[in-house]
Amino acid sequence: MSTISDFKNNFRGGVRPNLYKVVVNAPIIGQLDLQFLGKATQIPSSMINNIDVAYRGRMLKVPGDRTFEDWTVTIMSDPEWQARTSMEQWMNAIQNHSQNRSSVGPVNVYGNASVSQLNRDGGVLRTYRLQDIYPTTLSAIELSMDPDGAPEEFAVTFAVNNYTVDGQGLDGTAAGSGGADIALSGSLRIGGVTISGSTR
Repeated sequence: MSTISDFKNNFRGGVRPNLYKVVVNAPIIGQLDLQFLGKATQIPSSMINNIDVAYRGRMLKVPGDRTFEDWTVTIMSDPEWQARTSMEQWMNAIQNHSQNRSSVGPVNVYGNASVSQLNRDGGVLRTYRLQDIYPTTLSAIELSMDPDGAPEEFAVTFAVNNYTVDGQGLDGTAAGSGGADIALSGSLRIGGVTISGSTR
């Protein structure tokens, strides 16, 4: 039966959800580094849909296409409102407020972002690179005379077309060459002579 010490040795402190960094890039706004003002976000999600194929009264589930869920970042307002202004400019370039017009070409509508999970030492455990994103929802900022002292914040939701992953064995860094790596070693005693060796 496992002990609390066994759990400690395998858990090793775990991974903290408040250790992360976010960067958003787009031709319209340039680079928006949210290392300090990005209050909350998510590791992006995706789904492989099922295709049900009927066969003699039973349904065979076959993997279908992958879809990518929307991605949301909560940003604290800076004193110059640069982050909020950047999102408003991006959305206004895609679709003007007063007229059904776009001031940007179809390629420059899109931007990219990265979300990195950090370890306890500040090193990067894994980076998710969201590709071809654009903002769909810019949340309201609630204003009030209540003396709660909470800083302003707002959420931005992005549509995501794709993402890749930098990490061992995934899109970025391969875990190995893909072949089997087998090592053999041993010894053989014949009479008074011992023969030993290894091969890989």
